[in-house]
Parts: sequence; C-alpha cells; structure tokens
Amino acid sequence: MTVVPDDHLMTLICDSCGDSVTATACVLPDAEVVWTLVSEQGWSGSAFATGPHRCPHCSLLPPVGGGHAPCDEHGPGGILGIDHLDDVTVVAAAGDLDLDTGDTLRAALRHAAEMGGHVVVDLSQVHVIDSTGLGLLVRAHRDARDRGATLCLAAPSRFIRTVLHTMRLDGLFPVFDSRDDAVAHVTHRESRTLARS
Repeated sequence: MTVVPDDHLMTLICDSCGDSVTATACVLPDAEVVWTLVSEQGWSGSAFATGPHRCPHCSLLPPVGGGHAPCDEHGPGGILGIDHLDDVTVVAAAGDLDLDTGDTLRAALRHAAEMGGHVVVDLSQVHVIDSTGLGLLVRAHRDARDRGATLCLAAPSRFIRTVLHTMRLDGLFPVFDSRDDAVAHVTHRESRTLARS
C-alpha cells in the first residue's frame, strides 16, 4: 500500500522517489478511497490506497521507461464529444471531472438539456470525480427529471461507483455498464411510454 493509515493520520508514499507526507485526511466511509488526501497534497495517481501515487515533483517527470503515463495518472479532463441520437444526447467525458474541468462539463450538460430528451453521460474515459463534478451531475439529473427526461451514467469506473455509493447517490442515477446499454434503456423506456399514450 502506498497510503498507510495510523489513527487519525495517513502517510502518503511516493512510488517513484519514496518521499512521504503524513497528514490528517477526510476519510470517506470506504477506507480504500483516499482521493481527498491525494488531491489535498497536490499528488497524482490512483484514488485508492493501493496506489500508485506520485509526489508533486515526480508528477512533473515523465514515467520511468518513457512512453505514456500509466492509466492511473490522468491529465486535464474534458468532453470528448456530444452525440445526438433521436431523443437521447450522449455526453462523452474524459480525464478527471473536478473543479478545473467543471465549466466544460457544465456547458456540455447545459447543451444536452437544451437539445431536450434524455441524457447519457459516458464516463468510460473518466477515472476520478470530485464534489464539483458530482454536483454538476446531480443538478443535471434534477433538470432532466423536471422536464420529464432521464439522465443515465454509462460505464463509471470502480472509483466513481464507490464515490456514488459513499455519497449515497448510487440510487439517484440509473447506472449502466456501457453507453449502448444506457441508450437502449432510455429509448426502450421512451417507446413504452409512447405505446401507453
């Protein structure tokens, strides 16, 4: 483990240089989720205690052996694309959904709402989400509900599922393993509603 708990403190250890920092951390009910400690200290890496984690200095260096950074280390988040499929708008996000990328996500969700119909947020390329990202998704869910539509989450990572569960939001959003499953669910639901009319 690269995060070692000790009473009310946690020690974060850099997997590259071995440097460490000990601090109090806002511990979520699942002790394996340590993203609050990682982000507060300016480190990069996994949101889970098992790591890997890199200190701020090592985060600026290329990974050992060259090539691309491991999949745990994500650059800035953003929107990969917005697709309109009949009465469904799919917002495909990427990177980390946090304070730095909040404006981009907010604009994409607003655009999806303006298109009308259901919204699917494809999270297959997103690995970390913070309170800003969660707040935007909750607000978009309420907006969709108020206009008689559904907002679904597609392919959230283990971390996002854990955060949703920890924050008691897992029952709020319909969650699907893939984008196709989410789109099929809302389009099938729409066709059943029309058939009853």
